[in-house]
Amino acid sequence: MPQTLDSMPEPIPMADSELMSRILKRDQSAFASLYDRYGGLVYSLARHVLQDNGMAEEVVQDVFLKVWQQAITWDEQRGKLISWLLTMTRYTAIDRLRKEQRRPLRSSSSIESLYDLLPDTHLADENLHLNSTALQNMMSALPDEQQEMLRLAFFQGMSHSEIADQTAIPLGTVKTRLRLAMQRLRQMWNAEQMSQGNDS
Repeated sequence: MPQTLDSMPEPIPMADSELMSRILKRDQSAFASLYDRYGGLVYSLARHVLQDNGMAEEVVQDVFLKVWQQAITWDEQRGKLISWLLTMTRYTAIDRLRKEQRRPLRSSSSIESLYDLLPDTHLADENLHLNSTALQNMMSALPDEQQEMLRLAFFQGMSHSEIADQTAIPLGTVKTRLRLAMQRLRQMWNAEQMSQGNDS
């Protein structure tokens, strides 16, 4: 019996590396696919940093313009594409904050990207959004002082010393709280992934 449209298997999505290879060849359909895959997550991070919908949309446009123009700068051997995109988003958003003179930002923290915790899979955008939401929920389970450190370092781009100055907390304590927060997030994320694996 011939297959109907409803029974046809879903096409396997292209890997990030394949999309980027095609973008290097100026394949606009691959660029559109990449935007569909990660545009929502890029906007979510930009919105979190900027707290402004319009500026967040402009950051998304800037980030994907950079992807189109500078695709060759992504090195698959050095990290996942999603980490590269979100790092670019974070710095672009922080630069926008500097231009708007909303906060006295001078340098960004060396804290690793929270989104490095995301699994190395090629999920639909809505699933990535769910992962992002889950990560935010895990952050809310941390002690208040650790949440504050993550918010200042990651979302406001403050260096460790800037956080210490603003909060009047010793620099060593700032670094310790950030390290403990990242360790706890990893533990919770890994436990969540194991739980999902056991349920499947």
